[in-house]
Amino acid sequence: MPQLLFSSSTRRRPGLAFLTAIAALALASCGSRNAYIPPPPPKVVVAQPLQKPVTLYVFLTGNTAAYRTANLVARVQGYLESINYRDGAAVTTGTKLFGIERDTYQAQVDQATAQLAKDQSVLAQAQVNLTRYQTLEQQRSIAAQQAQDQAFVVEQNKATVGIDQANLQTAKINLGFTTVTAPFDGIVTNHQIDIGNLVGASGPTTLATIVQTDPIYVNFTLSEPQFLTIRRENAKAGRPINRSDLTSLASIPVDIGLQDEEGYPHKGHLDYVSPQVDPSTGTVAVRAIFDNKDNALLPGLFVRVRGPIGHQDKALLTRNDAIGTSQEGRYVLVVGTDNVVRRKIVKTGQQQGQLVIIESGLDPTDWVVIEGIQQAFPGTKVEVQRSELKSAEAGSSD
Repeated sequence: MPQLLFSSSTRRRPGLAFLTAIAALALASCGSRNAYIPPPPPKVVVAQPLQKPVTLYVFLTGNTAAYRTANLVARVQGYLESINYRDGAAVTTGTKLFGIERDTYQAQVDQATAQLAKDQSVLAQAQVNLTRYQTLEQQRSIAAQQAQDQAFVVEQNKATVGIDQANLQTAKINLGFTTVTAPFDGIVTNHQIDIGNLVGASGPTTLATIVQTDPIYVNFTLSEPQFLTIRRENAKAGRPINRSDLTSLASIPVDIGLQDEEGYPHKGHLDYVSPQVDPSTGTVAVRAIFDNKDNALLPGLFVRVRGPIGHQDKALLTRNDAIGTSQEGRYVLVVGTDNVVRRKIVKTGQQQGQLVIIESGLDPTDWVVIEGIQQAFPGTKVEVQRSELKSAEAGSSD
C-alpha cells in the first residue's frame, strides 16, 4: 500500500495557523478593554451671593465697673455695738447697717438742748427789760444810754441763742453718725470691723463697702479712626453724637458678651464719651450702661464689646468656607453658563454668621462654588447643582 509522505513544514502549518488566529483574537480583545474613557465631570454645588442689608460692627474689649460704690465709715468715735446686715446682702437706701455706742452723743444732745433753753430764757428776760427801758426813756425817766445798753444786751443774747442752736444741731448730727445706713440700693461687702472694737479714734474707720451693680457700666476705648467713623455714620443716619445729650448717646446700641458666653447677649447703650483724645494712646474713653437686674455682671469683669459703625443697604454675601487664598489675594470659584470653573479675586469684609461680606470682585449674578471646592479647578468643566443661600446663615456676626 503506497504511503503518503508529508514534509515537516507541511505537518506544522495547520498548528501555526491556529496559534496565529488565537493571538489575533487576544490582541483584538485587549485593544477593546484599554480604550480611554474620560471620567465624568466632578459634581459641585453653586449658589448666587445673598443680597441683604447688614450692619457693620466694631469689636473691642472692655471691663465692667460698678454704677456706684462707697465706703461705709465710722465718722464718730465709739465702740461698735451692732452689725445689722449679713455679709454680701442686698440692701435698700436707708437700711441700718452698723450701730456705734450713742450714750455720749445723746448726752451731748441733751446738754445742748438744756443750754439752748437757758439762753432762750435769758434772751426773753433781756427783751422784756429792753421794752421797759424804752418806755421809761420815752417818759424821760431814765437816760437814753440805759436803753441803748439794754438793746446791746438783747443782741448779745440772740447771738448766744444762735450758737446754742448750732451746737444742738451739731450734737444731733454726731448722734446720727452713730447709726451707719446704706446711702443707696446695693450689695454690702463683708464687714471689716467686729463688734466691740473702738472705731473712729484717729479718723474715719472703714466698716464695709456698698456697691450698686444695677445698672452697671462697661468702660472701653475707641481708636481715633473708629471714633471718627462712628461719628460720621451716625451723622449720616441723622443721629449726631452730642456728648452732653444723653438721648443722643442712648440711641447708639452697645452689646457685650462674657468670656464663657456665645455671641453678645447683653444689650445696652452708650452713656459717656470723653471730650478729648488721649494723646499718649490716640484713643477716646467711652462708657456704656447695661441693665443688670439678675446681677449676672460683676464689676471688674473682662468683656467682649460690639458696637455698630456703619450700615450697608445692599451687601453681597457668600459662604465663608467658599473663600480661598492665593498669592494674588482672596478668591472665589465661579461657574459660567458653559459649566467651566473660573476664579475671581475678591475683597472681603466683615463676617456675618456663616457668611462673609464681599466688598468687590463679585457680581450678584455669579454662581459661586460653595460645595465640592476640592474637585473644582479653574478651566475644568463640572456638573452643577444649584442651591440658594439662606438669610439665616448670615446670623448677626456672633
